[in-house]
Amino acid sequence: MRVYARLLRVYLWPQRRRVALLALLVLAGIGLQLANPQVIRYFIDTTQGSGSQPALLAAGALYVAFALGAQALTLAGSYLTQRVAWTATNALRYDLLRHCLRLDLEFHKTHTPGELIERIDGDVSALAGPLSQTGLQITANSLLALGIVGLLFREDWRLGVGLAAYTAAMVTFLMAVHGLAAGRWQALRQTSGELFGYLEERIAGAEDIRAAGAMLFAIHQLLIYSRAMLERYRGAVVAASAVFNATNVFMAAGYAGGLGLGVYLYTRGEATIGTTYLIVSYVGMLAGPLRALQDQARQLQQAGASARRVEALFALRPQVADPPHPAPLPAGALSVALEGVTFGYADSADKEGTAVLREVTLRLPPGKVLGVLGRTGSGKSTLTRLLFRLYDPNAGRVQIGGLDLRAVAQADLRARVGLVTQEVQLFQASLRDNLSFFDAALPDEQLDAALRELRLDRWAAALPQGQATPLAAGGQGLSAGEAQLLAFARVFLKDPGLVILDEASSRLDPATETLLEQAVGRLLEGRTAIIIAHRLRTVQRADDILILENGRVVEYGPRAALAADDGSRYAHLLQAGMDAPEPAQAAA
Repeated sequence: MRVYARLLRVYLWPQRRRVALLALLVLAGIGLQLANPQVIRYFIDTTQGSGSQPALLAAGALYVAFALGAQALTLAGSYLTQRVAWTATNALRYDLLRHCLRLDLEFHKTHTPGELIERIDGDVSALAGPLSQTGLQITANSLLALGIVGLLFREDWRLGVGLAAYTAAMVTFLMAVHGLAAGRWQALRQTSGELFGYLEERIAGAEDIRAAGAMLFAIHQLLIYSRAMLERYRGAVVAASAVFNATNVFMAAGYAGGLGLGVYLYTRGEATIGTTYLIVSYVGMLAGPLRALQDQARQLQQAGASARRVEALFALRPQVADPPHPAPLPAGALSVALEGVTFGYADSADKEGTAVLREVTLRLPPGKVLGVLGRTGSGKSTLTRLLFRLYDPNAGRVQIGGLDLRAVAQADLRARVGLVTQEVQLFQASLRDNLSFFDAALPDEQLDAALRELRLDRWAAALPQGQATPLAAGGQGLSAGEAQLLAFARVFLKDPGLVILDEASSRLDPATETLLEQAVGRLLEGRTAIIIAHRLRTVQRADDILILENGRVVEYGPRAALAADDGSRYAHLLQAGMDAPEPAQAAA
């Protein structure tokens, strides 16, 4: 309830006027429900006496008006309920997604996209009812039940006492079994997230699975996940059904008791036929709010599991956080310095992790270009992640623009550092949206100017619809080189002070390689750059060369001097004509 109350406070308070109007509609509906049996009693008793026809017509008209009014209130309440629910849950989804995007890469390495989709959408969908109406409906149904008991007290104190005792017993029972299935629903949500995560991974790797002939294995694993989900679902439903059936027994006993009391009073002459109908009608009507309370309790059980999972997600905090008073990065080209940097990825078995970078020290003045070489696993990409402050080093410090990255706001850092990787993420949207990252405020003229500066305007103009050309998700329909051209244009639009090219030319097709080389030259003008590459040709424009091996700097210095030194590793690579240092050559 603490978690539920916090969610209500955060996501319903901004809609307090709508919620107040919804409460008024619900209260008006309760009034009409309680009034209609009174009208029918009057009608019945009037027909048994000497009532006039106009009185009967008036009672009939009043009954129809109350019935139509109740339907209109129900319709308006349903519309308003959906409006409140969607507004609240969309705001919650937005906050959850933003929170997840701010969490460290370590979090995203241990949670699959499918699992996060289930957490952000599935859990939030389960909270739609509780956030919009469950609390209000519980209050409304409780008031309706109390109103029924109060009106029957007015008719006969014995009826009121009996019905009050029955209602109290029913409410006590509902409170006792409220949390019976909550744990099972939470376990079901967890299993559902694991299933979605498995499906996302296998669908993304469908081509490799087919090529390896592993389809039967993938299906077998799917059956294992589905079986686990079935067992969890069955346990949760059985627990909820036990509560449902026990509630039905209570309702049947109450209805039978009310019917018996009504017949008893009528046979003793203490109640008219209309009053007897009123008693039976109210007792039967009592089943409605009590059954609704049972359903709402069940919703709260399911929502309780989702609310705890949402709260647990919100409780996670990134290890990389902004300083309380961040310092702005200087304008223009940015210097880069690493001082004794050691870093290792933590895992569950070893919280310190195995060091990927060890005591790395380098200094890159503003406007210079550094080429970084090293075989796979040497720490090149890890260096990029540290420069973007996706991680903080375990020891030493990373500086950009003369500032320790721990003293810089992450948004400022990522606005001033541009990155082009081997794998370019494209979205199912137009070329314009992919270039601007959906920034509608960015004028078309600025996009055109960026393409012209990089000499990509002819390539863009050759597309069927120019900037409006739709692109498929993942860049389908574009070559790897064309996708990287888009990535270069994105970075150019940011106008960063530091550009990092991480294997950005390793997958180029010949048709775009020359065009991309021209774009690289224009992009690096007046900027500091770090080029991480396997191919020696890529680092020919570098001023300095850094060679990494097992996370350590094995060679660092001016490119021209290293090339002229026959004893340097870089010169050995040039002489051997290698694209990257292999283990045997690196040891030479």
